[in-house]
Amino acid sequence: MIDNAAFRTISYGLFIISSRFGDTYAGCVANTFQQVTSSPLQVSVTLNKENYTTQVIQQSGRFCASVLSEQAPMELIGRFGFHTSSELNKFDGISWDQDEAGFPYVSECCVAWFSVRVVQTLDVGTHMIFVGEVESALPIDAQPPMTYAYYHQVKGGKTPARASSFLPTEAQSDTGKTNGAIDTQAANSEFAGGGGKGRYAWQCQVCGHIEYVDELPEDFVCPVCGVGREMFVRIEL
Repeated sequence: MIDNAAFRTISYGLFIISSRFGDTYAGCVANTFQQVTSSPLQVSVTLNKENYTTQVIQQSGRFCASVLSEQAPMELIGRFGFHTSSELNKFDGISWDQDEAGFPYVSECCVAWFSVRVVQTLDVGTHMIFVGEVESALPIDAQPPMTYAYYHQVKGGKTPARASSFLPTEAQSDTGKTNGAIDTQAANSEFAGGGGKGRYAWQCQVCGHIEYVDELPEDFVCPVCGVGREMFVRIEL
């Protein structure tokens, strides 16, 4: 017997994994970055094979990891978590820097960053595990790092279908498509704290973003993940 609820007890952080190959820059959100040895200092990250960032890391053999703080807005998480780097310059308009090797890392709402040289790659079916040696690591902010639980419970965030921790049985929307499940209790709590006006709010089924308006325009686009109005459901407040 496997109860998916057991997987929700595993603790994770939330990170932006970034890399480059030539003039191509890529990055994505992951919750699988972790230390694996102390001597030498090695870390690992697991990414979906279909992610553009995965392909760039395979070509370059390097990546950076930015540890997101609890202050990281959903817009930043949505930019790196619900778009593809092959179609969007994710670094445009945000604060970022480069390590000594010229690889990008996000410095905005980031408590620390790591520069990693890949030393081993493991194919695990739908995902690739990259094990690498840490060449640079610096803390840059004293804010608390964001945990995956905080992202879900406080931010109201959802798990993309390509994420390692995605559980399809918990993410079937009313439309029958595999998306983020709607948490109306969290939406009402956020509304009460945010002081919005109106009887209704609209929540994105993909990323969990909430718009506090009674009606959404027909041409409305989610500011976090970019989907259209058809992927929103109305919540009565």
